[in-house]
Amino acid sequence: MEIYDVVIVGAGPAGLSAGIYAGRSNLKTVILDQMMPGGQLLITEQIENYPGFFDGITGFELSEKMRQHAEKFGAVIENGKPVSSVDLDGDIFVVKCEGGEFKGKSLIWAAGSVPRKLNVPGEAEFVGRGVSYCAVCDGAFFRDRTVAVIGGGDSALEEALYLTKFASKVYLVHRRDKFRAVKIIQDRVFKNEKIEPIYNKVVTSINGKDFVESLTLKDTVTGETSELAVDGVFIFIGNEPNVSPVIHLVDTTDQGFIITDEEMATKTPGLFAAGDVRHKPLKQVVTAAADGAVAAMSAAKYLEEKEG
Repeated sequence: MEIYDVVIVGAGPAGLSAGIYAGRSNLKTVILDQMMPGGQLLITEQIENYPGFFDGITGFELSEKMRQHAEKFGAVIENGKPVSSVDLDGDIFVVKCEGGEFKGKSLIWAAGSVPRKLNVPGEAEFVGRGVSYCAVCDGAFFRDRTVAVIGGGDSALEEALYLTKFASKVYLVHRRDKFRAVKIIQDRVFKNEKIEPIYNKVVTSINGKDFVESLTLKDTVTGETSELAVDGVFIFIGNEPNVSPVIHLVDTTDQGFIITDEEMATKTPGLFAAGDVRHKPLKQVVTAAADGAVAAMSAAKYLEEKEG
């Protein structure tokens, strides 16, 4: 079986950036992803803060440029390869996934994260019937409807703004008395007449018959409950890292994010982590790309020292 110099798991900004740098270092590189290259970029309508694109660029366009860049330098991208387990055969990483396995002298784990759930009654039952975690994917289904967005960070407010293109009314429900998003995004929200903030409320259940019809909200100050009539609910309360296949090879925070040093190295020699799966203060496209670059160069250094 072919043994790659670097196996990269995840084809988001971190994984594709790692592929670019690994390829330029003449390392035999494969990038595995359970879906198409792009990761979270594929569900991001507009990116305004990636250096060089001051007029903005869509997530799909940026992911395509990154994919082409990685392939230009020789990285092989394998789509539809969800990883089920990672083990060591001596000092070789054995990455098992749907349809077979891949072996690598080093491994860069850039598998990203998945949306965190509310874990309230009705959430699982109404997924695809009014409950969504992606405004870009599902916003058009709610044209001239009333929806609620749950969350108070950048993603929640940005998605609320996006939904105003379709919905007639967007409630923005947050558990605290003020949002955590950066000021420029908050200013846009406050100026949009379609958006109504609802503070100090948490969702205790999502209700309906065949589709979502209402939310039960609990006041975090008074404890009182109320009903909010909506046709859909979009949940943006953070993300959980995809770490289970490598959990036995890394140290993590209490929230499950992988702990690395500044060279993206984990506690297992030859295993590096990059992007949203890693514990760090800022999770953005630009920091994910930077992580990937550092991880690839660290992998190259590891292989050089090992073989030298």
